[in-house]
Amino acid sequence: MEDISLIQVSAEAQSQNPKPEVARRTANFHPSIWGDQFINYDDSQDIITQAHSQQQVDELKKIVREVLITSATDFSLQLKLVDAIQRLGVAYHFEREIEKALERMHATFDGDHGNDHVDIYNVALGFRLLRQHGYNVSCAIFTNFKDKSSSFKESLIDDVSGMLSFYEATHLRVHGEDILEEALVFTTTHLESAATGVSNPLATQITQALERPLRKSLERLSARRYISIYQEQASHNVSLLKLAKLDFNLVQLLHKKELQEITRWWRALDFERKLPFSKDRMVELYFWIVGVYFEPQYSVGRKIMTKASVLLTILDDIYDAFGTFEELVVFTEAIDRWDVNCIDELPEYMQTFYRALLNLYNDIEAEMAKEGRSYRVPYAIQAMKDQARSYFNEARWLHEGRVPSMEEYMPVATVSIGYTFLTTISLLGMGDVVTKEAFEWLFTDPKIVRAANTIFRLMNDIVSTNFEKERGHAASSVDCYMKQYGVSEQETVGVFKKQITDLWKDINAEFFRPTSVSMHVLMRVLNLTRVVDLLYKKEDGFTHVGKVMKDSVASICIDPLPL
Repeated sequence: MEDISLIQVSAEAQSQNPKPEVARRTANFHPSIWGDQFINYDDSQDIITQAHSQQQVDELKKIVREVLITSATDFSLQLKLVDAIQRLGVAYHFEREIEKALERMHATFDGDHGNDHVDIYNVALGFRLLRQHGYNVSCAIFTNFKDKSSSFKESLIDDVSGMLSFYEATHLRVHGEDILEEALVFTTTHLESAATGVSNPLATQITQALERPLRKSLERLSARRYISIYQEQASHNVSLLKLAKLDFNLVQLLHKKELQEITRWWRALDFERKLPFSKDRMVELYFWIVGVYFEPQYSVGRKIMTKASVLLTILDDIYDAFGTFEELVVFTEAIDRWDVNCIDELPEYMQTFYRALLNLYNDIEAEMAKEGRSYRVPYAIQAMKDQARSYFNEARWLHEGRVPSMEEYMPVATVSIGYTFLTTISLLGMGDVVTKEAFEWLFTDPKIVRAANTIFRLMNDIVSTNFEKERGHAASSVDCYMKQYGVSEQETVGVFKKQITDLWKDINAEFFRPTSVSMHVLMRVLNLTRVVDLLYKKEDGFTHVGKVMKDSVASICIDPLPL
């Protein structure tokens, strides 16, 4: 059906204007800020260090595993240990042990409202860890911390670590959990005033948590920060701290190698010269993908996903900033047909892109065939076709000068924002933890993916509406909502922020066991949403690369941890 409508639009456009003057919108994106530092990475100095570090890591893993197993008899100690292992970024080495520990905790935690663990710190920590792992523990456990007038006990305020633990727990809430809504207000208020009165490392932790709670934080950035906090704690485990530092640096070396390889691929495309209208955010996209999965076993996945994201960004720029409507009609058809024989129908700049797109997918196909997982490729192709179709629908609104209703806008805009596409691509390189059923599930528009797409769409539109207006862009959700409901931009933003808070509850609820798909798959969706919270909370830190992105890339991909 849609193909016919495309052809009709094309015919109308040509009959009205047989030889249109090509007036192109450009966005003047600033160039890459990274120069040659990643392509020039020389790993010859690192090889000897690497071998030595790997040996130490293997030995330290045995020690930490032993500590984790022997702590089973001490509920509080094991809770703190599991939390530290996760926050230091080394949990992927101990998945089985952590799962077993949490199973045991769940058995005692759920049936008993608090005799063994009466302090707020431990109860909140246990609640958060269990919820993170999909256990639907009841928030009723927190009624123990209320007084006769149903307010939280004043005595809690003096336990600043406990308040911080409670604050973090509230971010795992789902719909209808009023006690956690109250707790969020209660803990936020008191932590804001406590932050100036306590010393480090607690003061730093409070400031960071108020800016971004753990639930919304990127694992890699959190780990880097937490390592320096953890080493200041008198009770820290020396072997665990050393493991975290060595492991962080080892994984960073792998990330540097991957970044070098992707940079070579990017330079070979020569898009800077051939498609100068597009933005070069290759390094930033690699950082984005490290946010989705940083672990060494997902190296192939990261490379595939970064390359696909780079091409997606350029595809967006073609539809958004450069292609004429008539060209986009033909281009959308070509992507829909997915056939190299379509190439001659396209203008030269589109041919350049189309060839690169089919080549990348051929490479992905070869990689998947090698692993016996060719069945995954058609899903990735379909996701790209859906993406192009959504971009075209937005281009058509701009062409028609139309501001659609929210009901018409959101189904298109939550596809065009790209997270269904990116989730699909993220699953390609994940090995055996992903099944055909996971791909099938993804194409049913599941609630968690819909929530992630909507969060990204609303956050993106809130911070980028004014820039987009300046360059002549299709209406955003902010424009559509304001027009439909006759309200101000400020009121619209208020409504959207409330929606974003509620959508996070949808994400949390989708982690409750039994889950529709494996936890590994759900984590990709959660991690994609965490990247958005970092890059779009106050500004569009991706299009206009500022301090947040520069510092984040440096800490993850450039600067090793001092040992």
